[in-house]
Amino acid sequence: MKKLRQVTVIGLGLLGSSVTLTISRNSSGVKTAGYSHRAETRRRARRLGVADVIFDDIRRSVADADIVILATPICTFEDTFKTIGPALKKGCIVTDVGSTKLLPHKWAKKTLPKYVNYVGSHPIAGSEQRGVEFGRDDLFDGAACIITKDISTNLSAVQTLKKFWSSLGCRVSEMSPQQHDEILGNVSHLPHALAAAMLNASDLKQLKFCGKGFMDTSRIASGPANIWADIFHTNSANICKGIDGTIKELVKLKKAAKLKNKRQIEKLLEQAREKRARLIEYKVSKKEIQ
Repeated sequence: MKKLRQVTVIGLGLLGSSVTLTISRNSSGVKTAGYSHRAETRRRARRLGVADVIFDDIRRSVADADIVILATPICTFEDTFKTIGPALKKGCIVTDVGSTKLLPHKWAKKTLPKYVNYVGSHPIAGSEQRGVEFGRDDLFDGAACIITKDISTNLSAVQTLKKFWSSLGCRVSEMSPQQHDEILGNVSHLPHALAAAMLNASDLKQLKFCGKGFMDTSRIASGPANIWADIFHTNSANICKGIDGTIKELVKLKKAAKLKNKRQIEKLLEQAREKRARLIEYKVSKKEIQ
């Protein structure tokens, strides 16, 4: 970390701009550089001062970087790796903030030069909001961040990234890209699928009468469709497995309701209530929620 001089972020939406703002807040002496392919985003980023320098050219933006962070839609990663690869200096660490990891690891191995190190990163922070104007220097305070590695990952690069995300306020853990995608497919990607399905199955006229419960349950469906389409595309098997499991549970509830089996309905609902109570207890113990 003492040798860290420049961090470049490619993609200046909520997560990307929050990374550069948090580095600047910490007064670490690390230079922050940003790049967006949209000229208007670059103009707004300069006006808001989200990084020390905003580049118009992606290769120039990474030329002096010690760490490069991709904060763009996941399906752009492979082409971005190909584009920036020749411009990266020896020993540079390339990472990303994407919500799936197995394919980015494969793309990095195939396209990045052997003299740079790819390590996956997934800071679990953010909201439905998007855009450089929503960047915050406290977004990562107390947030979980998963570092992904495989047998070929440089362990020194892993340690550097662990320290980097910790310095931004994250609680860091490690796992394989396969394990990451399986877990996140169930606890993050599946809920988005369910929220979207619930809304698409609803009548807009009836929705006008919904209460806070429906609003809370459907909130995540407000996420950017293009971002989530990439997530579904790159983690389809795990998401489909989660959907199948959910359908199985819905069938149980449907059968009990159709048979007017009140005892079975109550049993299924109580099972869910108790599981959520244990989840809340755990999250409170880890100070993730108040």
